[in-house]
Amino acid sequence: MNMSALMQQAQKMQREMEKQQKELEAKLFELSSAGGAIKIAIYGNRKIQKISIDEDAIDKDEKEMLEDMLKVAINEAMELIDKEHEKLNARLQSSMRMPF
Repeated sequence: MNMSALMQQAQKMQREMEKQQKELEAKLFELSSAGGAIKIAIYGNRKIQKISIDEDAIDKDEKEMLEDMLKVAINEAMELIDKEHEKLNARLQSSMRMPF
């Protein structure tokens, strides 16, 4: 493989990597926690789109528990996004292996 073709292939892979990264950042992840009492919608760029709390989960005497449930739900959402990033990186790394 000549150097010009190798550079073209590298540029193509770079463009594909950037495209997939943008798609992942724009992807909306939706999940629920605490038996569905808390729902979170978060983009792959880690921007929260929406947090929904079931009215039955709101009790002034249990404010601390609600805060803990929110923390768990947000952490689960972040872990889901991290896994998607890892999958994307693994795919990109395997596609970047160049034959020598």
